[in-house]
Amino acid sequence: MSFFKKLAGLFKEHRKIDDDFYDELEETLVMGDVGIEASGRIIEDLRKKVKSKWIVDADEAQGLLIDTLKENLSVSDEDNYSFENRKSVILVVGINGVGKTTTVGKLANMYAKSGKKVLLAAADTFRAAAIEQLDIWADRIGVDIINGREGGDPGAVIFDAVKAAKARNVDILICDTAGRLHNKTNLMNELKKLNSIIESEYPADCKETLVVVDGMTGQNALSQAREFKDATGVTGLIVTKLDGSAKGGIALTIQQELGIPIKFIGTGEGEDDIERFDPDKFINGIFERTKEAE
Repeated sequence: MSFFKKLAGLFKEHRKIDDDFYDELEETLVMGDVGIEASGRIIEDLRKKVKSKWIVDADEAQGLLIDTLKENLSVSDEDNYSFENRKSVILVVGINGVGKTTTVGKLANMYAKSGKKVLLAAADTFRAAAIEQLDIWADRIGVDIINGREGGDPGAVIFDAVKAAKARNVDILICDTAGRLHNKTNLMNELKKLNSIIESEYPADCKETLVVVDGMTGQNALSQAREFKDATGVTGLIVTKLDGSAKGGIALTIQQELGIPIKFIGTGEGEDDIERFDPDKFINGIFERTKEAE
């Protein structure tokens, strides 16, 4: 049973709001990979809302929980997507196997369709298939690409791409990077080098570092996001597989504990299956699908 289905079920199983209800709700949140601290804050917020509105029936409190979840996931469009209105660069990072290269292609496709001039940088020089894969994306959506060679220096690729982006008056440069374990110091230091190259040419508010995490991996996603944040100053997350089949609570935990907003979510396998993260749409959709499945 999914995390959100369990949450919805609580309000059917309990006729009244009491300590047993709150205890089970907290247990469900924690089991759904919402961290203990974040779960505590959500419970406390719900208690206050329930008390202020004199609600006693558990079924009536579901809407209050939905509001609380949305509030904990909300981001400001003005602040978090301002880079889209400037000449900017997006560095995409993450561990192996989370779909970074595909995500880079989807981002490029999204921005190209919106009328942006996009340039790709294939800085994953450790995996030959990644270079080939990004080449295919570039050809398919009609954007330029700066390629490295297998085993080459990713820093050189980023350097060349930054220079090319400026010379060609590119709106958004999107850089793919090699997948790396978040606990490997030498590989994380390499990301710091790539960051330094970009920062030497772009103002801070024009650089985005987005870490891709798999919503199915639970607390591992939190560990990954934390390490990448420490190494590269992550400004946002792209979460794949964040749907009813995932535990889902990790989204709340990452934003609450690390202060990193989810900016995009992968919604499927197609080239158009990426979108800005909308907390209202996400939470409403999950609970609506849960009701339909009952």
